[in-house]
Amino acid sequence: MLRRLTWLAGLALLTALAATWLLWWSAGEKPGPNRVKIAEGSSLSSVADQLAAEKLIPGTATTFKAFAKLFGSSDPIQAGEFDLPKGASAARILDILQHGRAAVRLVTVPEGMPSILVQEKLAAVKELTGDAPLPAEGSVLPNSYDWQPGESRAAVVARMQAAMAKALAEEWAKKGPRSVVKTPQEAIILASIVEKETGKADERPMVAGVLSNRIRIGMALGADATSIYPITKGKPLGRMIKRSELLADNGYNTRTKLGLPAGPITNPGRASIAAVLNPAETKALYYVADGSGGHAFANTLAEHNANVAKWRQYRKEKGI
Repeated sequence: MLRRLTWLAGLALLTALAATWLLWWSAGEKPGPNRVKIAEGSSLSSVADQLAAEKLIPGTATTFKAFAKLFGSSDPIQAGEFDLPKGASAARILDILQHGRAAVRLVTVPEGMPSILVQEKLAAVKELTGDAPLPAEGSVLPNSYDWQPGESRAAVVARMQAAMAKALAEEWAKKGPRSVVKTPQEAIILASIVEKETGKADERPMVAGVLSNRIRIGMALGADATSIYPITKGKPLGRMIKRSELLADNGYNTRTKLGLPAGPITNPGRASIAAVLNPAETKALYYVADGSGGHAFANTLAEHNANVAKWRQYRKEKGI
């Protein structure tokens, strides 16, 4: 009898807890109204963390995620700025972010997106008007930009370019003594190469340091991305680069041309611009992929050749 009473008491407690949490999920407890900005590509997990950090939901991000998976829709989170009405429950907030109409819509230009893809991305936004202009390469600052239905694509591009001009001016003012670029345009060109050469944020100053060293001593930059640019205008090549393309003399090929290429090869992010204006202090002249997503750096050709041998062995072992 005692065991049965204990079991019933436990069940009652669990039921009460479940009812309490369901009440939390469905009842409004936040004062509001609030506006929340959701970046493009945000997941349920990242949004839960953001809502908890901004104190837009009671409880923890873990609780919100758990109840969203149990009782919410599996539809994706939308990008944009959303108004959360006064007293909105956690369930209502999730529904707004998944199905509501954004107060401000966002289009995101990731770091290293070339202008031809920026043009295509804007052209695909049906609610914008007018032709999508092709921005000059390197003139757009990667970021998330708001837009409104009926706005012209040219106006959105103009904001992207104004943001780049502002960011470049701010970073140029911090230019350090190790930088080899002489003009803001040269900074954009070199930063665009850094952007393409490494996908690791913490490597940007080091890659910038190597490229700066090469320019300083009159050594070819030898960046494959610059050889590919005239062929694809920044889009993925989708195949191995040909020997003839590595030897082409087209103003961009930094294997056949000393110094910087004729222009930028993508739209660099602010961090890459900062890196070329204050590159790492290093004697390294070489780098090669190391299999971790980063690079192995070397001061001498002998060290570099040893790193290349390790990279080739890694590729062989992985069947690449």
